[in-house]
Amino acid sequence: MDKEGFRQFLKVNHHPDERINQHIQIIAQFEDFLASDPSLSNQHPGTENTLEYISFLTAVRKDTYDNIAALARYGLFTNNRPLYLTALQFVDGGEVMENLYSKVADRVGTSKRDQIFQDLHLPTIGTPVEQRPAIMKTVIDRMLDLLDEQTFESILSDSLRTLKDEWYKDGRQKYLESTSLDEYLDRRSIEYIAELEQIKNEGRLYFNQEITDEVVEFVRSQPEMARGVREGNILYAVKIPFMAKEYILEQDKRMKRYYGCHCPWVRESIKNGNETVSPRFCLCSAGFEKKPWEVIFDQPLQVEVVESVLNGDLRCKFAIHLPENV
Repeated sequence: MDKEGFRQFLKVNHHPDERINQHIQIIAQFEDFLASDPSLSNQHPGTENTLEYISFLTAVRKDTYDNIAALARYGLFTNNRPLYLTALQFVDGGEVMENLYSKVADRVGTSKRDQIFQDLHLPTIGTPVEQRPAIMKTVIDRMLDLLDEQTFESILSDSLRTLKDEWYKDGRQKYLESTSLDEYLDRRSIEYIAELEQIKNEGRLYFNQEITDEVVEFVRSQPEMARGVREGNILYAVKIPFMAKEYILEQDKRMKRYYGCHCPWVRESIKNGNETVSPRFCLCSAGFEKKPWEVIFDQPLQVEVVESVLNGDLRCKFAIHLPENV
């Protein structure tokens, strides 16, 4: 391990010293783990041995967000995509079930929460993605049975992800600098396409996925994806596919929906043809999509799921209700 190089990489990305030291320690332990097994010691960290180490961390109850995120960040630092992508699939959305557990208690009390989560062990960060849909199905089915529609929507439609307002302040500033919402949407589209072009040219990943010329043109050709389309006080937005390169090429509708889905709690059920989680769960994604606009307009907004891959559609489309005075 290039300890000092990794330390500087984390410092540049604004991680505190305590986290940096913890990350360096977990990578050292990862290397010791590989060295302890003759079948792994000579291998460059890849998908299989990373999965083995995460499984080990889970077994000893050390599969924390920071420990697995350290693997992903080390993968970025060393340009090791198998290591990065393998760890990323665990930490991406890993907070969802814990946040759901807390939000249910906040909205309806601990007694009703305990009914919903009865006999369930909350999955930890290291829980394999293949096992997550079955757990989520049980929780969502019970919520639909035990909660009224308004309460159910209120819990999910603010998203179960941990989203900080500060992440979206730049968008609010650019909106305030614009003469109209439509001007801001135009600027947003230009900047988004330029970002994808830059990522493509530099050979980097866009979160989890490779960006090609075909992906850039696909996004450019979809106004609801690149810009957002306003009809009166409703803004229609479509998410870029989770794996757009594969999505564009895929002909099978089920696999196309799999490549389109961003949710780590249901995606594998689409791939396996076992779509058991209610599409009502997609309110969580709707909440994720409206969050930047709530920061931009500095107020809560309503959002609807218009289309979702979990409901059999080929894309995820949301209707964000804008303020009347926009």
